[in-house]
Amino acid sequence: MSERSSGERRTGLLNGFAAYGMWGLVPLFWPLLKPAGAAEILAHRMVWSLAFVAVALLAVRRWAWAGELLRQPRRLALVVLAAGVITVNWGVYIWAVNSGHVVEASLGYFINPLVTIAMGVLILKERLRPVQWAAVGVGLAAVLTLTVGYGRPPWISLCLAFSFATYGLVKKKVNLGGVESLAAETAIQFLPALGYLLWLSAQGRSTFAAEGAGHAALLASTGFVTALPLVLFGAAAIRVPLSTLGLLQYLAPVFQFLLGILYFHESMPVERWAGFALVWLALSLLTWDGLRAARRAARLRATLGIPPRTVAGSAVAGSPVASGAADTLPASAVVAAQVVPGAVAPEPGLGAVPAQAGPGAVAGEPGTGPVAAGSGADPAEA
Repeated sequence: MSERSSGERRTGLLNGFAAYGMWGLVPLFWPLLKPAGAAEILAHRMVWSLAFVAVALLAVRRWAWAGELLRQPRRLALVVLAAGVITVNWGVYIWAVNSGHVVEASLGYFINPLVTIAMGVLILKERLRPVQWAAVGVGLAAVLTLTVGYGRPPWISLCLAFSFATYGLVKKKVNLGGVESLAAETAIQFLPALGYLLWLSAQGRSTFAAEGAGHAALLASTGFVTALPLVLFGAAAIRVPLSTLGLLQYLAPVFQFLLGILYFHESMPVERWAGFALVWLALSLLTWDGLRAARRAARLRATLGIPPRTVAGSAVAGSPVASGAADTLPASAVVAAQVVPGAVAPEPGLGAVPAQAGPGAVAGEPGTGPVAAGSGADPAEA
């Protein structure tokens, strides 16, 4: 490996750690916005995220995609759907954190890869390898165990996992880069969000101006908190392999889980530990199978004389943010790079445009993306 490529990879890893670290630690941020309720915080997040990415796009003069999108009603309709689904994801996550359900919220992002694979099979008719089927089965057993442990289905986790997986599925069809996607979705969210904030103010229930300048600044910073990890993820995605991002993705829910137990002191009875243990077993199977597939794909590429690939196709096009790998690969093939909550996604909710679409999605060409993430296809078919 050359000195330059080694340095690029180190830079990519640092950006990846920073992105997933921010998504993992974001539960510390939302409680700072109290006494604002989840709905008010969500509305501010939409409004200020648009302001932040608009400035970023103006700075790099990258607006050509907007005109193309407006001329394609089907893609625009998918962006509207994506905006609606991520609104649910963001709202549930913010409410969960500020209502004392950080551990259950983290579970949603642990099981998200399993839900994504299941949706790939049920909706996209993708094929799974035996180990992937086993992982999905263990994941289902985990949900049943946690239902017993909670005395109810873990609906917060399921809502976060299914909304984020649906978001990624829709994003596969849109083919927009991470920052561009966040701009398009928040532009759709902007008017309803602004209208809600104006209504709150007219009712005398807005906290933006009533709790001091510090509180107002924190609410405005939701745009920064949403967009910055997405940009960092994009910088990582064009420098490191998909399999590496697949391992880094677990940092966010791990950090959230640890915060829930050690910082927020949420209870973890034996039944919940058992359920989480099954989830981690399922993810271990999925990761092992994905890494094995990556090695097979690497050997195949070496045999065919094809140079190694990173996740970035956008780098070739000169984009500073990775775009679209998730939009061109099978849903199960991008599980490993799935973003977490919130970028436009992963933090939860921010999840960047899920790696599937990802908190900046990873990039690639149709059919040529890394099989490392565990595509149901045989490497020879990738």
